[in-house]
Amino acid sequence: MRSELVVDVSPTNISTALLEDGRLVTLQQESRDVSYAVGNLYIAKVKKLMPGLNAAFVNVGYEKDAFLHYLDLGSQFTSYAKYIKKVRENTSKTPVSISEFKLEPDLDKHGAVNDVLTQGMELIVQVAKEPISTKGPRLTTEICFTGRFLVLIPFNNKISVSQKIKDGAEKTRLRRLIESIKPKNFGVIIRTSAQNKRAAELNSELNVLIKTWEETVAKFQFAAPPTLLYEEESRAVGEIRDLFNPDFESIHVNDAEVYDQIHNYVSLIAPDRSDIVKLYSDDLPIFDKFSITRQIKSSFGKTVSFRSGAYIIVESTEALHVIDVNSGNRSKSSTDQESNALNVNLLAAEEIARQLRLRDMGGIIVIDFIDMAKSEHRQQLYEHMREVMAKDRARHNILPLSKFGLMQITRQRVRPALDIVTAETCPSCGGKGEVQPSLLFTDRLKDKIDYLVNSLNVNNFIMYVHPFVDAYLKKGWLTSEYSKWRREFGRKFKILPDQSLNYLEYKVYDRQHNEIDLKEEKDTSSASSKKEARLRSQKEKD
Repeated sequence: MRSELVVDVSPTNISTALLEDGRLVTLQQESRDVSYAVGNLYIAKVKKLMPGLNAAFVNVGYEKDAFLHYLDLGSQFTSYAKYIKKVRENTSKTPVSISEFKLEPDLDKHGAVNDVLTQGMELIVQVAKEPISTKGPRLTTEICFTGRFLVLIPFNNKISVSQKIKDGAEKTRLRRLIESIKPKNFGVIIRTSAQNKRAAELNSELNVLIKTWEETVAKFQFAAPPTLLYEEESRAVGEIRDLFNPDFESIHVNDAEVYDQIHNYVSLIAPDRSDIVKLYSDDLPIFDKFSITRQIKSSFGKTVSFRSGAYIIVESTEALHVIDVNSGNRSKSSTDQESNALNVNLLAAEEIARQLRLRDMGGIIVIDFIDMAKSEHRQQLYEHMREVMAKDRARHNILPLSKFGLMQITRQRVRPALDIVTAETCPSCGGKGEVQPSLLFTDRLKDKIDYLVNSLNVNNFIMYVHPFVDAYLKKGWLTSEYSKWRREFGRKFKILPDQSLNYLEYKVYDRQHNEIDLKEEKDTSSASSKKEARLRSQKEKD
C-alpha cells in the first residue's frame, strides 16, 4: 500500500492528512497555539478532592480544572510521590537519581483518593485526554515518554513487548536486549516498529528518552505550578513517529519551518529515507493539489456515499455515534435480497472503519446494518469488521451483531472528534436567502483588483476563487476576463482556484502567503457612502 503524508500549514492551523493509495484515511487539524495536548507534562496543584468520584480536580493553568482519577495515579504512585517530594526538598544542583531510589510497594487498587492526595499537593502530571467540550483535560501521574521504538515508564521495572510482534524468537531477543541496557527503576514498552532493529538504534533512543526524563525533573525542582515541563512534539512530527513505515513514499509540507522539523526527525530515525520529505512551493493550495479538499467535502457530513450507490447516515452526540446503513441504488440489483444485503454491509464496514479513523470518533458507536437472515452471513460481517478495523491504532472493542442486527463498537477517545461542516452558507447573504446578482460578482472582483493595484499599490498577489468562478474568468483564454484584467492592471497578479471556498467567496494573499484583508476597505467605503447619503439628504432638506 502506498502511503503519503500531506501537511498543510496556515497562519492559524496545521492540518495533517494521511493518504493510502490516494485515499484519505486520517485527518488531524490543530491550532498553532494549541495547549494541553496529549503527552504534555505539567507541574500541577491539587485544588479539590472529590471522594464521591474517588478523584481530584487539579489546576494545570487551563480555564477548567483538570480531572485526576484515583485509578490514573498508577500502581507506583507511592514511589512517585516520595521521589518528587525528595526532588522538591533537594536544594543542590545535583539531581536525585531514580536508579538509586528504592521503590515502594504498589498502590492499593481499591484505595481512596483521600488517603494519597491532599489539597495543595504538587504533582507532575501528564495529559491523558485533551479538553473535550466543557470538560477540562484528563490527567495521569503514570508518566511515560514515547519514542519511535520504545516507551519509557519511570518507577517501573517491567518490560512489555507489543502483541503485534508475532515472532517468538524476536520477542525474546528484544526483551533480553532491553534488559541488558535499561537502567534500574525504568520500565519499557517495546513498540511494533522496534522489530528487527539493531541494538545501537534502540540504545540510542532509550538514552534520548532517559535524558528527556532527567531534564523534566530538573525543571520541576525549581519551578512553581502551574508550569509546562515537557511539550509533546508537534502533531505533524507525532503523526510521523507513530505512522512511519517502509511503505511511506513521500511527505509533502508547504511551510519551510515545519519542513525542517519533519526533515530533521526523519533524518534521525531513517537517514536513508530523508529525501522523501519534500517542500511544496506551488501557488495552488496543497490540499487541492492532492485532491484532499474534495475528499473532505465528500467524506464529512451527515450522509456519506460509497461504492455502488449505497450510503451511510452518521448521527453523533458527545460520546455516542449512531450509523445507519442504506443500500440506495443497490436495492435495484438483480441479486437476491440476502446476497445484496451482505454485499452492501461488507462495503459499509470498510467505509465505517475509514470514517472512525478519519473523524477520530470515540466512545460508543452503534451501527444499524441491513438485516440478514443467515447466521453465517452475520458472522462473516463481524469477522470482516474486525479485519478492516485492525489498522486502527486506537484501542477498540467490537461485539457481534445483536438479535436486532446492531453492532456495537467502543473506541478510545483522547481528542475531540473531528467535526467538519460540509454544508456551505452563502457568503453573500449569510444564509438570509437574498443575494446580490451573481452576474455582477466578476465586477466586484475587478473592483477589488483595481483597489489593490491602484490604491494600495499591491501588484504581486494571488486571488483565490471558487473553481467554477475561475473557469468562467479564464474561458476563452486570450479573450477571457482574466486576460483583459492582466493587460489592464499589469501581469503581476494571479487568479487561482481553491476548492475550499464557497461559490461567491474569494481570498487574496501576498507572495509571503499572508492574507490581505479587504473587509476593512469594504466597511470603510460603506460607511463613507452612508455619510455622503446623509449629507445629500440634509442639503435637500435645507
